[in-house]
Amino acid sequence: MTKTEIDTISHISQKRETASVLIVDNDHASARLILEVLAQKGIYANLAGDRKTAVDFLGNGVYDLVFLSTQPQTGFELLKDIKANSPELPVIMLSDVTSSEIQNHQQSLETAIKAVKAGCCDFLIKPLAREKIEHLLETFLPSHSVSILESAQHDSRTIYNIVGRSAKLIQAVNLAKRIAPSATPVLISGESGTGKELISCLIHRQSKRSQGPYVCVNCAALSDSLLESELFGHEKGAFTGAYTQRKGRFEMAHGGTLLLDEISETPLRFQAKLLRVLEQQDFERVGGNENVKVDVRIISTTNKNLLQEVAQDRFRSDLYYRLSGIRLIISPLRERTGDLTDLVWHFVNLYARQSNRRITALDPVMMDIFANYPWPGNIRQLRNVVLTSLLLGVGETLSLADVSWLFDELELLPQQKQDSTTQCDISSTECDLGIGGVSLEQVERKAILDTLRQTSGNQTKAAKVLGISDRTLRGKIRQYRNQGVLQPV
Repeated sequence: MTKTEIDTISHISQKRETASVLIVDNDHASARLILEVLAQKGIYANLAGDRKTAVDFLGNGVYDLVFLSTQPQTGFELLKDIKANSPELPVIMLSDVTSSEIQNHQQSLETAIKAVKAGCCDFLIKPLAREKIEHLLETFLPSHSVSILESAQHDSRTIYNIVGRSAKLIQAVNLAKRIAPSATPVLISGESGTGKELISCLIHRQSKRSQGPYVCVNCAALSDSLLESELFGHEKGAFTGAYTQRKGRFEMAHGGTLLLDEISETPLRFQAKLLRVLEQQDFERVGGNENVKVDVRIISTTNKNLLQEVAQDRFRSDLYYRLSGIRLIISPLRERTGDLTDLVWHFVNLYARQSNRRITALDPVMMDIFANYPWPGNIRQLRNVVLTSLLLGVGETLSLADVSWLFDELELLPQQKQDSTTQCDISSTECDLGIGGVSLEQVERKAILDTLRQTSGNQTKAAKVLGISDRTLRGKIRQYRNQGVLQPV
């Protein structure tokens, strides 16, 4: 990475997240058109003229979409291989028959049906239309602009994107960049789901050890008996089932970085052994006598207050001070509401292909709810909510109204006693989603009334957008008219 590239990280910039496409076609005209459209959208592409080349590309790279022609006689064989290895990878089949030949080629319809049954998401007849290709790309590979503070790629594969624009996130990223070149241990604190592992990866990628290994171990996922063997390795015969010698994570991370994820979950007995290894940078494998010397930088993460754990004798103070050469705190999502819009579009870009749904707008009611919700699961929870809304919703606007039961999961802050902070302006049918919180009934009412306005009062269309029956919607409208919220027309 050049100095210029590093310097630009401190500035917020709109970037489009890159995707990768494989084109399997020996028709130069159609391949050229697809490549032109992909180039305009900044999407990586590889072109294979035969099955063997395509297999090589698929074996060596990760693709988000495949255009597959039936011209190579093995097109359906390749499709079968793709679906066997990557069932969810979208494949668009290109007919080798042009529209001018379609009347004399009765097999085209049968081929299209066969392609769809085999797992293709669409079937295009040549000559290809630029508009159709663009529409498919917007559906399966949306590239909505988001603010990416830092990213890393390897070949055409994205290793990570740190998305957002809030002051607290910018501060954390800039601090991570400053401490990256040193070998000082780093302790990253923050609630679960805030992105601690991404910051850890950023530190490694911008350190002087970036060419060395980056090894992660989830301390919370290992039992006490497995921790020592996992981190230090074991010799053959060290215990039942140890049939061969095995290197531990410390040894695997030699010359690089070792991430100890959720370090607070380690038992006190193990913490004493870990402290010695961190001090001496050497150890013995379980069941062995050979001294193994390593050079490893340690990054630790925790979702707990380690000083409090130390005060309650649940974590060794000497190990804490050894791990926290530099402390870095990642703020929870509820304190970074400025990142919400970018994160939602980021997840739309990531998961739109799973829903086969083109998204062009975000429902403002949904974004109001997001801004006032405390997000106990942080970014991980937001990702799941967006994915659910994508999969179960309809239309080009992403909305919680599409999936009514999400209102139960996204229940806002506990409702206070009826007072002025939660009053609705009935005359304008607008409800103030204030910090004090609102009831789910008010949220539902606002979603329904907003949708009716967006559909110009078309109840059938509104019911479809909301994901409810016409009868349910008519009942709600009758209720709102009785309450004086909605005037008869």
